[in-house]
Amino acid sequence: MTNAAEPAGRPGTAPGEGIEALLPKSLQVERHGDVAVLRLTRAAKRNALDDPTVLGIETFFSAPPAGVKAVVLDAEGDHFCAGLDLSELTERDAFEGLEHSMMWHRAFERMERGRLPVVAVLKGAVIGGGLELASATHLRVAESTAFYALPEGQHGLFVGGGGSVRVPRLIGAHRMADMMLTGRVLDAEEGQALGLSHYLVGPGEGLATAVELAQKIAKNSPVTNFAVLQALPRIAEANPAEGYLMESMMAALAGSSEQAQERMRAFLAGRGGRVRR
Repeated sequence: MTNAAEPAGRPGTAPGEGIEALLPKSLQVERHGDVAVLRLTRAAKRNALDDPTVLGIETFFSAPPAGVKAVVLDAEGDHFCAGLDLSELTERDAFEGLEHSMMWHRAFERMERGRLPVVAVLKGAVIGGGLELASATHLRVAESTAFYALPEGQHGLFVGGGGSVRVPRLIGAHRMADMMLTGRVLDAEEGQALGLSHYLVGPGEGLATAVELAQKIAKNSPVTNFAVLQALPRIAEANPAEGYLMESMMAALAGSSEQAQERMRAFLAGRGGRVRR
């Protein structure tokens, strides 16, 4: 299903060169053909996010390895991400806190609004900042061990990594309010039913499923993937008149690409696959 993992970076680069040389030790990259796996590697802290890790995510998506067409966001160990590393929760004045929150916003937006589709592998704890990180990805594969929580309310805090914007779009503001006000924990099945994940698989099956999905996505026309990542969210947020206009422009752009025209010719000639259950 997947190619053998290859070192990250350009073909022929030695270990330590390429993007990995720019990332903190809390992030690792491996290649599966035209799919890159970006992995959180702070298993001893349930992959809690510190500033170097968040900035490393921004660095990766600012200059991804050449030839990568899709990314899988994975995590080492039993947990995806247990949120903010509490050792990072130093006393800050209001302006410092504002800047710190905006740094998370910038890093996650670089991933969400970038040119590469991102498939997340969710397992174990997907808590606080971990849920904010997951909600910035485009597809989410949850293993049955996954559980979701927003404990900021019990700590006298408020989400600061974009969760108040992204999570309500997935489950509704009223359900997010429940999680924050009461500390409610959702299990994998509840998360799937509410829309926190797109696929639900058994323990240990998440990475293989995510890589398979990413490889399928990587075969799409780059113009189509661009339209889905860049235009679709804006169309959904626009008023109908603007949305229809953006849709028309993206449909014309995508349909005019040589790759799209060749695929249509293949389909009409009976060489393209038909949609089947």
